[in-house]
Amino acid sequence: MRLRQEVQALPRRAFGRRVTIRVVAAALYDPEGRVLIAERPAGKHMAGRWEFPGGKIGEGESERAALDRELAEELGVRVLAARPFMRLAHDYGDRRVELAMWIVERHDGTVRSLDGQRLRWVAPSALASEDILEADRPFIAALQDLPAPSR
Repeated sequence: MRLRQEVQALPRRAFGRRVTIRVVAAALYDPEGRVLIAERPAGKHMAGRWEFPGGKIGEGESERAALDRELAEELGVRVLAARPFMRLAHDYGDRRVELAMWIVERHDGTVRSLDGQRLRWVAPSALASEDILEADRPFIAALQDLPAPSR
């Protein structure tokens, strides 16, 4: 009977239902118009692959608040101006990811790796040749058609 009580206490999504993860991602540009990508650190799902910086949206947190928090925590920058750009969903089989891409129009601070991840500035025209996560790949074509924010 005790086992039954413990099983019932676990979240329903743990049994046969895929978890949905809400994520915010940033298109952050340097003065040359290159966009920043980050390598997923060891120990994380799909480690070693590249993605646009950002992260999970917390319970009750807005996309913009998550964007501000994630870029401060991971990159040490403060977002001054940003706008929503594109939303999509991707199914990885074991999880569904709902992504919101934001264009960072202005930020304060110098981008640096605070989460142990490697960072790379890439011209939008060269993004397709990077090993970017499947969920982020639709952003590539959309970013290639977009002029970089002016500095």
